[in-house]
Order: sequence, then structure tokens, then C-alpha cells
Amino acid sequence: MHAEIVSVGDELLKGQRVNTNAAFISRVLAGIGVAVRRVIACADREDEMVAVFGEALERADIVLVTGGLGPTRDDRTKKAVQQLLRRGMEMNQEAYQNLEARLKKYGLPISPALHDQAMVIEGSHVIPNTKGTAAGMIIPCGERYNNHSLVLMPGVPSEMQAMMELTVVPYFAALSDTVILHTPVKTVGIGESMLAERLVAVEDALPSSTTLAYLPHAAGVTLMVSSIGVDREAVDGDNHLVVDAIQQKASEFIYAISDVTLEERIGEMLAEKGLRIAVAESCTGGLVASRLTDVSGSSAYFLQGFVVYSNDAKQRSLGVPSALFETYGAVSEEVARAMATGCLEKSGADIAVSTTGIAGPSGGSVEKPVGMLCLAIAQKNSSEVISKTIVVQGDRLRNKLRFGEAALRELWQCLRYCS
Repeated sequence: MHAEIVSVGDELLKGQRVNTNAAFISRVLAGIGVAVRRVIACADREDEMVAVFGEALERADIVLVTGGLGPTRDDRTKKAVQQLLRRGMEMNQEAYQNLEARLKKYGLPISPALHDQAMVIEGSHVIPNTKGTAAGMIIPCGERYNNHSLVLMPGVPSEMQAMMELTVVPYFAALSDTVILHTPVKTVGIGESMLAERLVAVEDALPSSTTLAYLPHAAGVTLMVSSIGVDREAVDGDNHLVVDAIQQKASEFIYAISDVTLEERIGEMLAEKGLRIAVAESCTGGLVASRLTDVSGSSAYFLQGFVVYSNDAKQRSLGVPSALFETYGAVSEEVARAMATGCLEKSGADIAVSTTGIAGPSGGSVEKPVGMLCLAIAQKNSSEVISKTIVVQGDRLRNKLRFGEAALRELWQCLRYCS
């Protein structure tokens, strides 16, 4: 089976919202062997929806629609499906009871508009909404559309995700005889072109059932190894063969073979080694601390962060000698090392990371251009303070993101070798 996703909403076409729903749906469908071949964004117009839904149903075994099920006038998905399938609406008792219970919990009455949330297309298999009011639907579309299925879900991510996990995935898993396996190989510290050069032999020897995709982003490159077939053991074998070959060619750049972030991997390493960390940030303005504490359970290893933007703050909070600013300037490895050492002493941590740089667009010079970052890492049981200078290109926000990524990358490298 293969699927298409139709995301309904003018806000998607106007760039007011990012379509995260399609990514989630594609990922969970792959887990049951259903490949997504198209993702379409559609306006909140009934004529547009009728045309798009009909065309998708002619191609795909499953068409999953998100959005347009709410109680307001711009929610027209059900009306469009009525036109397309020439079916009426009916009250679903289970959906009504769910709606009644949710509104009662908040002391609200069931208005006529909300009453319609429990109305479903005739012949639907109702998808309970455990996170909201609008019922979802799995609709068998009959011989007219080759017995393909139309799935209607709210556009609210939490509601859609619960419907997918609790109802939609189990429903279609029972009908799928295909196995799809996606394995992400997360790399850092190497660009796409250099990585591709290392993996020429791997790509030349790919099994026919397996593809290798390069997914570059601000944080690095994710390699997605995808295998498909009808025999799970064969699919697993082909996939693992390619992943192992990639590890042999680029192990020093791979921080995870799973869907985890760099900060999650760093957190695992800190916990495994029993180390506590603190950070001292100037140009990154707290981004490094934010990413480290995005991880659940980070309180076990993250102690504190200093955001010391001015030279005076660096002196008062971290004890950076004024002579270093006069001799080397605030953006220098000398100041970065003093920041890391001061952070280590003030916090009582086992390891400390510091950043100082020029995010731009002003403040640069020939010797110290915009995009220049100096970072340092100090460790409690080592007299050596690691420091490094890098230069990146971008606007202010992009430079800050890259600065933060560079600090985490160097921290990961350090943790690989420290005791």
C-alpha cells in the first residue's frame, strides 16, 4: 500500500505555519510498511478540496487529510467530502459522548456549532479524539475509488498524533504486507560533499531494496538508510549491512544511529561518565544552555549557565582578567579559556564550555570577521583547556545557531575521549 497526505489550511500556503503533521504521519506509516508518495497543501475552499481529494484517491490506497474539522466557518473538510462521495452525515453516539464529557469537564454547554463535531460522514469508521472535540474518520470510498480509504483528522498536532497512534496505525497495519525500515545515521563535523566522497563505495554496493539519502541541515548531516520488502528479516539484514558499512567509513563523525539529537547524546555521555556541566556564553546568549536543558532529565548533569555579554560581566561573574581584553580582545581564545576556567571554578562543575564571538552584522574587522567564534572547554581534573576558533557565514541568527552547534560538537568530541 502507498499513501498521500493532504494538509488543509490557508495558513500553510501563506507560510504562517510549518507543516509538521505530514512529517509525523510519514514517519509512523513507514513503520507499518505504508510509503507516502505525495504531500499536498490545500486551501480552505470546498471546490479545491473536492478536486484534490478525488485526484489523490484515484492514485493512493490511503489518503490522509489533516485540518478543516473544527467548528468555525473556514472548517469545510466534511462538506467537501460529502460532495465528493455524495454521502450524508450522521450523529455518532460515541463521538457525542466524548464531546459531552470534555465540555462538562470545563463547565461548558454543547452549542450547535460544537454539536456538529460529533457528526460524521455516513459509512465512516469513527476515530475517537482523546485530545479534543472533533471526531476523526476512516472512510472506505467504494468501487468508485477502487476501494481506497480516506482518513480525516484534525490539524491540531496533538489530536492528530493521538489518532494516528491509537487508531489509524493499528487499523492499516493489519492490511499491510510490506516492511519499510528507516535508520537515521546522525553525523556532525563533516559537510555533505566530504561525507559523500567517503561513502562512494557504500553507495556503489547498495542492495536493490535499499536507498541512502543525505539530509543536510544547520546541525550537520543525517544519513537516512531506507530498506523495503516483504520479508522483515531480509529488510533488516540489508539495512544493517549498509549502516555497518557507513560506520566503517565515517565512524569519527557519527554521534548516533537513532533519532536522537546531539544534545540528547551529550546528555547520555555526561550521565554515563557521572559528569556535571556548566556553560559560560557571550555570543550565543544562552543557546547552549537552552539546548542542553531541552533534554528531559538534564538536571542530573546540568548545573548552571552564565550569560556574560559584556566585558564587565565576564570580569564580575567569571573573573576574566581585564588585561586579556586589552591584549587580545573579547573575541579571542585567551578570553574563551579564561571564561571556561572561571565557569568551572564558580560552578563547581566537572566540565565547562564557553563561547565568545561576533554574530554580526556589525562588529567585525579584517582580523576578526563577522561569524568568528572562539570557544573553550575546561575540565576539573585537567590542567589543559581546549580552545578553538572557527568562522561561519550567515546572518546574525544563523551565526548564533551555528555557534551553539559548534560548541556542542566540540563538547561531544571532548566527551568521547575524556575519562
